[in-house]
Amino acid sequence: MTTHFFADTAVLTGRTVRHVTRSLDTIITTAITPVAIMLLFVYVFGGAIDTGSISYVNYMLPGILLITIASGISYTAYRLFMDIQGGIFERFQSMPIARSGVLWAHVLTSMVANLSSLVIVVGVAVLMGFRSGAGLPAWLAVAGILILFTLALTWLAVIPGLTASSVDGASAFAYPLIFLPFISSAFVPTATMPGPVRAFAEHQPVTSIVDTIRDLLAQRPIGTGIWTALAWCVGLLVVAQVFANIAYRRRGGRI
Repeated sequence: MTTHFFADTAVLTGRTVRHVTRSLDTIITTAITPVAIMLLFVYVFGGAIDTGSISYVNYMLPGILLITIASGISYTAYRLFMDIQGGIFERFQSMPIARSGVLWAHVLTSMVANLSSLVIVVGVAVLMGFRSGAGLPAWLAVAGILILFTLALTWLAVIPGLTASSVDGASAFAYPLIFLPFISSAFVPTATMPGPVRAFAEHQPVTSIVDTIRDLLAQRPIGTGIWTALAWCVGLLVVAQVFANIAYRRRGGRI
């Protein structure tokens, strides 16, 4: 049964990945918005923001990476919604294949597409002056956090992909996620914010994740912040998968 699941998921993932590779503009488009924001803040606003001894491009890159992920997962909801509208989803459900493989194919494709976009954004950041003396363990830790965050948001994207009544509704949920980093420590220190805004910024998931990635890349002690970041990522993943499972069961499937 396990072999059956992996084989079916691999075939279905190959199908959705081919759709992405045949329209590389999807990955490029996903990367354009974060790159544009990075260029704007570094070259227009960066000189007015005091980030101490760390360069502004180094300071803001973690937040840009999270925006990249939030931008990319909207396409997951879109692709899943289009499969349902086109009748392909139901057709797969009627075939003798692992039903959970249908969803996992979209999730894994999202991981591949988003990681590709992240590589593009980091490449542009390097051209803009981003530098880090972090060693391999720190980079692996950063990669692990980004992968976990991507997985959590991808399962979150599955929910509107399964339940939305229009293509706009399927992808619109990502907009609040894209703007969430702006009310965090991603672009400016939270100490500069007014009281209520600062309280929200310091206790929302993006701030802990951004701060942890920034400390890892800057070779600073991360303390207990990494556990808060991981708790947010795992918590979001569990909640998203539970509700995705509920939505999937209503369509006769099981994750």
